[in-house]
Amino acid sequence: MNPDELQLRQQRLLIRSTELRLQLRDQFDSLQRPAAVADQVKAGASWLYQHPQWPAAVLALLLILKPRRALAWSGKLWWLWKSSRLLRHLRNTLLT
Repeated sequence: MNPDELQLRQQRLLIRSTELRLQLRDQFDSLQRPAAVADQVKAGASWLYQHPQWPAAVLALLLILKPRRALAWSGKLWWLWKSSRLLRHLRNTLLT
């Protein structure tokens, strides 16, 4: 290859690299909003885990104000809590 062909090839590769970089940025931008929502959900779950008195207080308030509804929801929440513990255990088992 002569120097002109090499320079032309280099320019084409630089253009292609720029195009690919722009495509990657566009694809990344489309994932930012779902990632931000997932981060907020994770932060909320972490906060609830660190402050269990608040959900317990809400449940106690509901138990006082609307006992039937509170009992129905407490059963659902108990199932959710047990399921999350089981899933966490399975995840830890699979990762080790």
